[in-house]
Amino acid sequence: MLFRQLEYLVALSRERHFAHAAHACHVSQPALSEAIRKLEAELDVPLVRRSRKYEGLTPEGERIVIWAQRILADRDALRDEVGALRTGLSGTMRIGSVPTASGMVPLLTAPFCALHPLVTVEVQADLQSQDILRQLLNFEIEAGITYVQNLPADFRAVPLYEERHVLLTHVADGLAHRDSATWEEASRLPLCLLNGAMQGRRVIDALFNEIGLRPSPRIETDSVATLFAHVRTARWASIVPHTWLHVFGIPHGMQAVPLIEPARTVPVGLVVTAREPGSTMARALLEVARHTDVASALELLPHRSAAEPFTG
Repeated sequence: MLFRQLEYLVALSRERHFAHAAHACHVSQPALSEAIRKLEAELDVPLVRRSRKYEGLTPEGERIVIWAQRILADRDALRDEVGALRTGLSGTMRIGSVPTASGMVPLLTAPFCALHPLVTVEVQADLQSQDILRQLLNFEIEAGITYVQNLPADFRAVPLYEERHVLLTHVADGLAHRDSATWEEASRLPLCLLNGAMQGRRVIDALFNEIGLRPSPRIETDSVATLFAHVRTARWASIVPHTWLHVFGIPHGMQAVPLIEPARTVPVGLVVTAREPGSTMARALLEVARHTDVASALELLPHRSAAEPFTG
């Protein structure tokens, strides 16, 4: 059994197409097909349903893919470990983040890159929570930044900060000049919010539900940037995590008002798999997270002085 045979099987499972899998592995389609046939012969089980086109993996193939992913991940971790001992950590660190947390990712990647100058970082900043957990289990990313409430036992996390929400509104709105606003007051405004498929929106809906309200946004989107753009028109207000104010600031003509009643926060953390020894990259990023006070860095709104912490 060769590593490349396992790589081909994993690629076929991911791409669901022989030609696409071959292209991803930089080999010809006949070479990939023959390697998988040899793997089937060695294991003495059919791995792929075949006809004129790819029809999926057999039940045995689905199980073998999980083993293949683990074996390849352990191989990569071993290479990273040996490389780190010789020349320092090198290679690619892959991080997934939910959109609402992506604004704080540089607070980890900046010190990580400073400590490990030979490492390249790839960030997927538009993943949903379930996608992050799935990709971690499939070894497609080394670490994720997401909500850590009710995290399954397959994962462990380092808490980073407590996400809180602000009402983003135009300065012409009366609430813009208040020190705080209630969720009930926010519900009466013409809102634009993230769409219902996103975890960030489900958090907002749960907070409204606590006071017996259900928001009815006129605009829904999967982009926080789009929320800011709509508020700029002075026709809508929005509710966004305070972390995004460190990305966009508070644009001219707009104001961010802390939301209270209820004044709730949601924990966000750096998540990796609980499997040991795990990825060398992930361990290095966890070490950075443990020594980085992300919460304090996010406490101040961009337009406020050090004497004016954001405590909404």
